[in-house]
Amino acid sequence: QVQLVESGGGLVQAGGSLSLTCAASGRTFSRYAMGWFRQAPGNERDFVGAISWSGGRTYYADSVKGRFTIARDNAKNTVTLQMTSLKVEDTAVYYCAAIRSLYGSSRSAQYDYWGQGTQVTVSS
Repeated sequence: QVQLVESGGGLVQAGGSLSLTCAASGRTFSRYAMGWFRQAPGNERDFVGAISWSGGRTYYADSVKGRFTIARDNAKNTVTLQMTSLKVEDTAVYYCAAIRSLYGSSRSAQYDYWGQGTQVTVSS
């Protein structure tokens, strides 16, 4: 069982930066790859990026590639999403999720555990 809690959301101006943290409970955190997803009002939950169980491999949606960075610290049971050059269209509720696999997935249905989400609002 893994419990996930996101933090760090807020309001930021376009072009600014924000860092989200996902804190995980449980001693088996390092056995899970982690993903970040986001959901804007009226939209489906979209893949943002994922990081492998070891942290050695990451991949991102085209819409955030080059602007967002995912990292993890297995000793602290945390995953971070560093967001830079934020755009208005990045506004959404951001979720972290855990999947019992080596490399993660871009498909939300494959994830085993989810956090409650944190709101990110980017103003123009």
